Amino acid sequence: QLSFVESGGGSVRPGGSLRLSCTASEYGIGAFAIGWFRQAPGKDHEGVACMSPHDGMTAYVDSVKGRFTISRDNAKNTVYLQMNSLKPEDTAIYSCNTIPPQTWGQGTQVTVSS
Repeated sequence: QLSFVESGGGSVRPGGSLRLSCTASEYGIGAFAIGWFRQAPGKDHEGVACMSPHDGMTAYVDSVKGRFTISRDNAKNTVYLQMNSLKPEDTAIYSCNTIPPQTWGQGTQVTVSS
């Protein structure tokens, strides 16, 4: 199974931006539908964005549409999440995974606070 290492999180003020990265343990991430998920304290994983493996079609949860962008670089075996206009409610641990999910990584913490 693939596993993932996420990076790029941090603490920002409302309205700020972050770019998250996620690299898979083995080559071949381009063959899978891939998604970014987030988990706030005491809540289940929430799907945030996803991308299909072949035609690059994307989908987003309504709360992040127009603010977040998912992309992938298959040559680098890496998936990205560009997050703009961040809001306090975006605070969570962000993880990436295939769809359906394989082994979860530790994720990267995003905190949006003034």
